[in-house]
Amino acid sequence: MNHLQLAQFIDHTLLKPEATESDVRALCAQAQELGVFAVCVSPTFVSLAKSILPSEIVLATVCGFPSGKHESSIKAMEAALAVQFGAREVDMVIDVGSALANDWTAIVADITAVRLAIPDAVLKVILETAALSNSQIEQACLAAKEANADFVKTSTGFHPSGGASISAVHIMHQTVGGDLGIKASGGIRDTQFALDLIDAGATRLGLSSSAEVLAGLPK
Repeated sequence: MNHLQLAQFIDHTLLKPEATESDVRALCAQAQELGVFAVCVSPTFVSLAKSILPSEIVLATVCGFPSGKHESSIKAMEAALAVQFGAREVDMVIDVGSALANDWTAIVADITAVRLAIPDAVLKVILETAALSNSQIEQACLAAKEANADFVKTSTGFHPSGGASISAVHIMHQTVGGDLGIKASGGIRDTQFALDLIDAGATRLGLSSSAEVLAGLPK
């Protein structure tokens, strides 16, 4: 795989709470230089990123981020506003506590509320796989599929339990691969790890260290 091919897996991401307007402008400029698939920014920066990015780079954002501990109606409204402001993809965080309690009815309802609010946008569902058992990862993936999400995603990158892992992506791929996209994110900072995640089944990568990861490949 070369630089340009890997770049098309990447959501070039800036979700730090201390991010400034100048940081987002720099992110968008770097995204164009690197040739990434998408840029993912916090909801407050969607309008700004929309005004900067060329149409060929997809604009993504998050909702219920990073804890997932929001009423489903709030997540749905946040997602709908983001799409109204120009986002084409939304990465929502589930209530991880519901997953740990094996309350899959609540998880499906939560995802469905957001799905109905943004019927024409791509919906990715963040599971925080590092906090879940293998069986809970499987069940969370099936809940996302039942709720008509487009992707399942490993992590926010903010949870103390950790980020993406090869084993989690493999489970996700075995459970819903071919039906849903699989986004690996959280702690991906080197080229080989990125390639290993793709080999395990990831179809998208959430990276804040995109330049460093891409630097390991020929152009």
